[in-house]
Amino acid sequence: MTQTTLEDLVTGLRVPTDLYVGGRWTAAEDGGRFAVVDPATGEEIAQVANGTVEDARRCVDAADAAAAGWAATSPRQRSEILRRAFELMTARGEQIAELMVRENGKALADARGEVAYAAEFFRWYAEEAVRIAGDVRTAPSGNNRIVVLRQPIGISLLITPWNFPAAMATRKIGPALAAGCTVILKPASETPLTALALAEVLAEAGVPAGVVNVLPSRRSGAVAQAVLADPRVRKLSFTGSTEVGRTLLKVAADQVVSCSMELGGNAPLVVLEDADLDVAVDGAMVAKMRNGGEACTAANRMYVHRSIATQFTERLARRMADVTTGPGLSGAALGPLVNAEAVEKVHELVQDAAGRGARVLVGGRPGDGPGYFYPATVLADVPAGARILDEEIFGPVAPVVVFDDDEEAVRLANNTEYGLVAYVFTRDLARGLRVAEALDCGMVGLNRGVVSDPAAPFGGTKQSGLGREGGHEGLLEYTESKYVAVDW
Repeated sequence: MTQTTLEDLVTGLRVPTDLYVGGRWTAAEDGGRFAVVDPATGEEIAQVANGTVEDARRCVDAADAAAAGWAATSPRQRSEILRRAFELMTARGEQIAELMVRENGKALADARGEVAYAAEFFRWYAEEAVRIAGDVRTAPSGNNRIVVLRQPIGISLLITPWNFPAAMATRKIGPALAAGCTVILKPASETPLTALALAEVLAEAGVPAGVVNVLPSRRSGAVAQAVLADPRVRKLSFTGSTEVGRTLLKVAADQVVSCSMELGGNAPLVVLEDADLDVAVDGAMVAKMRNGGEACTAANRMYVHRSIATQFTERLARRMADVTTGPGLSGAALGPLVNAEAVEKVHELVQDAAGRGARVLVGGRPGDGPGYFYPATVLADVPAGARILDEEIFGPVAPVVVFDDDEEAVRLANNTEYGLVAYVFTRDLARGLRVAEALDCGMVGLNRGVVSDPAAPFGGTKQSGLGREGGHEGLLEYTESKYVAVDW
């Protein structure tokens, strides 16, 4: 193991540990580094360069130097580079999955799924790069033509979370590069290694120097403010907590930077009385346990019709009791949470609910260590007012609440400041669509426990964010419309 590259952490994968600025691997300005910890053991696995404010400014300079050339690159050339990145990432999928397990803790099956999902963003936006359409039409007066061009918005700051270190990076890098923008990626300090490995993939795929810059740092607020204070930076895409998102929106306002925000969630899962219980329980397991519950799309509250609540809850509890917990590379279905603070918060929510009368059917106690483990947990009879119904759990805990009719279910589901995603289970398609329309959120899974798809617009309403990622809409987030009035 050296200071700049990990050759032995994952066999067959070169994992840089320095900053990536202007096509070069470089130490932080002050030489500082920070530790990356394996959540399954609590032990340090790497030391990564700790970017400074001066490093942030160097990233902007590099992105600016490359901006004009990349914007002028043909859509086909950008497309071919992204396609090559997809192929390289797919070929190294097993190694990248193992790397994510080591720094994030997720189960290997979840990591493999994330790599496949993440790579698809490169393939999807390779296809979208050549389909950036403008518009030409005659003005209503007939006096001139209206020509609308789509041009790159400019240098983009991309800030990604620790829970999906590959997919949240590619979901932003893919459309930005397809649109012709240069980027500065600030990965979460808990999981910088995956982002650095992706920078290596992109460089090998042919991304020119300065087009993608990667800035790991423990000084998250300071480096973000330094980048956003530069008038050359025109876009911010952030995935993370609503609290941090609000702060970044205020900072971005000083330079009137365009913002895309994918923030917190409090997803309801609604099981109507005519639902197929096998489908509903299967869907609930996926919606709750994907990534160990550490996902903004995780089912946070389960609302089940009174007539089937006992059957549903008992079946769910049996399934959750069978979930094995252990290190991600051990074959366990549920890995550790990301850190000790995450375990503490999850347990506080469970204890609060139990103290208010909820019944713990399975789980409910943190592991003894080492590592940051919390078992799959089911709570029945969760009363109104319990914190777990209002706060994002970000862990493998399923609270179940009973309702009596569709109107009550919708009211309970909408009773939150968040509006990212919801899940509805019913055999009646028309009924399901009516409920889906009534839910105040950006996405709905109808008889499905997963909604994420690179070809679909991902995003929420209310305090869950602004804008959309994925689909054609995700590409347009990195463009500006220019209107040209012309007569011929």
